Amino acid sequence: MEILYLCRKRKLRDGAEILRATVAALRAVPTDTIYGLTCVAPDSAALRGVYDIKGRNGDKPLAIRVGEMQDIYSICAVYTSVSVKEELLRDLLPGSVTLVLERSSSLNRDLNPFTKLIGVRVQGHPFMRRLCQMFGEPLALTSANLSTQASTVAANEFEDLWPSLAVVVDAGSIGDKSCLGSTVVDLSVCGRYRIIRPGCALSATVQVLEGKHGLLEDPVNQ
Repeated sequence: MEILYLCRKRKLRDGAEILRATVAALRAVPTDTIYGLTCVAPDSAALRGVYDIKGRNGDKPLAIRVGEMQDIYSICAVYTSVSVKEELLRDLLPGSVTLVLERSSSLNRDLNPFTKLIGVRVQGHPFMRRLCQMFGEPLALTSANLSTQASTVAANEFEDLWPSLAVVVDAGSIGDKSCLGSTVVDLSVCGRYRIIRPGCALSATVQVLEGKHGLLEDPVNQ
């Protein structure tokens, strides 16, 4: 296991290039909210490894990260004239919001095989954004912690996972313990939204959804 320290002396690009060389490896990385475990989404063995390391229930989904907004259209069934308009996507991403959309057939069938939906995010953190861009394919990502424990905002908080990882990227303390994780919103129903997890951008997200784009909250959430 290698620890990669991100600081001013080590450029984000340099760090991302090191991780790009370990294509099939499991890594712990900083995001703009918490530390996460990541692997390339097309690698089925790596996906299973994420579940094994976390002790995660197999019916809990993994979200994915992409480097550019246009990448969403290749992995999700987004119809700009009917469902989710590009303007809405750009109002919410990149940033601390995960959008749940209908997945496309191009995604690895072993990634969340129990659902037709996928959570996708264009990362706001510059290191993760660069990493996604360099890989050129979606990265599966979940929080860096055992499933029975809280999310982490410092690398030493998940030291028990280190022996199972190829690389740990330590960017120091990140995020806010009072508001962990991204806001997760389901946009799979045309004209409606459902908040799955409030996260750290709830108020701003609802303002965009309702105030600017006129979406209605799904009745099952009321």
